Amino acid sequence: MAPDSFGPASGSAPASAAVPTQTATVLVVEDEPAIATAVAQRLTAEGWRVEVARDGLSAVDAAARLRPDAIVLDVMLPGIDGLEVTRRIQAEQPVPILMLTARDDETDMLVGLGVGADDYMTKPFSMRELVARVKALLRRVERAQQAAVTTPADPPLVMGDVAIDKAQRRVHRGGEEVHLTPTEFELLVMLASSPKTVLTRERLLAEVWDWADASGTRTVDSHIKALRRKLGPDLIRTVHGVGYAFEPPAG
Repeated sequence: MAPDSFGPASGSAPASAAVPTQTATVLVVEDEPAIATAVAQRLTAEGWRVEVARDGLSAVDAAARLRPDAIVLDVMLPGIDGLEVTRRIQAEQPVPILMLTARDDETDMLVGLGVGADDYMTKPFSMRELVARVKALLRRVERAQQAAVTTPADPPLVMGDVAIDKAQRRVHRGGEEVHLTPTEFELLVMLASSPKTVLTRERLLAEVWDWADASGTRTVDSHIKALRRKLGPDLIRTVHGVGYAFEPPAG
């Protein structure tokens, strides 16, 4: 049986819900054999198809071949690192990526989110939390797929020079398309759907990440910073101690 953690990990895990009905494929990219094996065994025990890649170039090839539903990706890899792997994979296909990093440094996290990762965890990590994070990623993929099929196409949400096309999942500012990860897109839609309304970090976690506790508020903050880097600092207002509000630009 895989160990539940690789050393002490603080904080409680996100609340998990039902696994998506279809059998998901998860690509694990990790060069440390003990961690790769343990993660693969634990994810397989959840009923998912799992394949392991041990270096960056193999990961890019495996992603193109498998078309996985989610990727668990270590930053430090032989050959090309996890950041370059993320860039190459996201340039070919949108796929949620959970990035693993050995350094609890916000700059590293923001860089990872900026190149296309959806979430991150710092080593050492709890295996239970890893599983919960992957489940949350897969639920968001399933939810987006269901919405694309069952929800009538709404007209783009246009505020000033910002246009958000929920049907096409595309965002433009000033006429230029801005590439957002699936998580960034859902976070922006959540905020922009209630302009000038302050949404708490806890509500954003519950509705965007499907987390039922407050252990991931730093994740929200990091994604907000990533959104500001891509869309400009003026769109999202911080309400200290509470959360965030979308401020429509003058148009």
